[in-house]
Amino acid sequence: MSKISAKTIKPHHLVRHETKRVVFIRFLILVSILIAYMVFMGLEFGLRDGGLITVLTWSFFVLCTPIADGGFLVAFPIRLLFKIKMVITEIFVTLVAIGVSVTTLIVRPEIYDHVLLIKLFKKILITPYPYWGIIILSAIGTFLSVVFGDELLDVVKHHHRKIHHRHSWKLEMTSIAFAFVFIWLSYGFLLEHLGVVIEK
Repeated sequence: MSKISAKTIKPHHLVRHETKRVVFIRFLILVSILIAYMVFMGLEFGLRDGGLITVLTWSFFVLCTPIADGGFLVAFPIRLLFKIKMVITEIFVTLVAIGVSVTTLIVRPEIYDHVLLIKLFKKILITPYPYWGIIILSAIGTFLSVVFGDELLDVVKHHHRKIHHRHSWKLEMTSIAFAFVFIWLSYGFLLEHLGVVIEK
């Protein structure tokens, strides 16, 4: 049998089942990176600002990358504990990321200037055209990533992943488009940040 009901996922499945092991290892790696980043930012900017910078960086990855790693940190444990599909959780996570980012932009906009990555994030948030193209492409890629992630938890073997085999090319094309747009816009942002003016 290729499928497993969400209600039957047990802790030992995360180690024994090929697909679930991949998801579990990915989760552990992401948690380790997040903790290390949080500690570094805390030491660099203090507990309060370091924590806020960490949350804003997480929001950046939720809203501005086509892979669902930011949302996955929340969606995966919720899927295990409450059996809620990660696609549904991702919607909530996205709304939280938007809320945190916009609120911080209004209340403490200077915090965005501490780290180059979230300075770019600020530029994306306050410049609808053309920077919101990054957010749109990220949303498409994130949705596909989460659908594929849910499927990983629903099957036992990689060859059972019918949705992934049928639609993975869409994620690949979205990722290529995202990479092109992100590099192009980031290049312009870096030139602006460095004060480089290109004469026409």
